[in-house]
Amino acid sequence: MQTTTSLSSDSGQTRNSLLSRARARDSVAWCELVDLYGPLIAFWCRRRKLDSHAAADCVQEVFSAVSKNLAGFQPRHSSGAFRAWLWSIAKNKIIDAMRSRNSQAIPTGGSSANLAMHRVLAPDATLESSLNYELDREPTDDEQTTALVKRAMRQVQADFEPRTWQVFTRSVIDQTATIVVADEFGITQAAVRQIRSRVLRRIRQQLGDLE
Repeated sequence: MQTTTSLSSDSGQTRNSLLSRARARDSVAWCELVDLYGPLIAFWCRRRKLDSHAAADCVQEVFSAVSKNLAGFQPRHSSGAFRAWLWSIAKNKIIDAMRSRNSQAIPTGGSSANLAMHRVLAPDATLESSLNYELDREPTDDEQTTALVKRAMRQVQADFEPRTWQVFTRSVIDQTATIVVADEFGITQAAVRQIRSRVLRRIRQQLGDLE
């Protein structure tokens, strides 16, 4: 006979979201946020050909800006909402880094060099528009998205009992039919759906898309 499964001991039910804890200056939350999104920001920098030092500086500047502006961010309850907001910050920091890199390529002399120097000191609208156009779309690919979600899953797994996580894994990760998962764990199909919904919501909270 199938029975429902108790979820009351899962700490994920009452734990505050990652962003709410980060806004409260919770040091653990900030570490989680950096571990979660730092690799993705670094990937964005590499896609724009920033070297390792420039990329590291850019990642640091992005999180500094996040710290100052996080209070104003409001989740839109849509997938990737926080990531899109983070990209809007990272885009500007990457443009600054690219502009700085270009300005350091100082010519040695001659009329061509003087013209290049003039463009460095007073960048024209075409150059600025080009940079913005190149960075208009977030360059996250499927591999990076998958890696991001896996990091979020690792961070929240401890919030749930092992049995709850096993049900979620079988249902969502393995994409096993609900009726089969229910039979495997001796619970109702409604319980499987409830677990799936709760864990997915917790992951979305960790990703910053829900409070």
